[in-house]
Amino acid sequence: MNLLIEFQYFPSVILYKNLTKISNIVFEQYEAYQKMSFRNRCRIAGAEGSIDLSIPLAKGRDQKTPIREVRIAGSGSWQAAHWKTITSCYSRSPWFEFYRDGLEALYNQPADLLVDWNRACFDWSLTTLGLSPDISLTDAWRPAYPGDEWMDWRGKLLPSDPSGPDPSQPAAGSPRYRQVFEERTGFIPGLSILDLLFCEGKRAKTILAG
Repeated sequence: MNLLIEFQYFPSVILYKNLTKISNIVFEQYEAYQKMSFRNRCRIAGAEGSIDLSIPLAKGRDQKTPIREVRIAGSGSWQAAHWKTITSCYSRSPWFEFYRDGLEALYNQPADLLVDWNRACFDWSLTTLGLSPDISLTDAWRPAYPGDEWMDWRGKLLPSDPSGPDPSQPAAGSPRYRQVFEERTGFIPGLSILDLLFCEGKRAKTILAG
């Protein structure tokens, strides 16, 4: 089974849960940029609830530029700001120090194209989790794919719906785990994979496969 989805910025744990069930993930590279999505947004947990980290784009969020050509604005100040927020939210989490150096090095890398940054974040997360799905890119724009061979999640894993494309499917919904601020905020579903890693560390892969 192939899972088709757009490039996202440190995607939701829901995506990674499904990576344990499929053989191949295909990233859509011929779509036009769409706002109000995880393409340039990463959702983490803070003491008052969820926090969205948004990447500034050179032509703004209303552009219809092909996703392969979308450029990040600024000189990296957003990376420093994002890293500062991540550190503030997770510095006391059980596994933050374990992942800190590698992740900080990633945030110190130059970032120009949005898809390149998202791919670097995705590759880092796969290596950290010990997951190795086959990865490929679309070769053209197709509005639909055969349902018996494809899970088409393009535009379906959204900040506005943390439950995922189809919560009735066992593999679709957000896995439960202990979150840093859960006693204060309650469990927040559909957060970035970073939240799971900082909270559960090496148990993350087992939780995703559960």
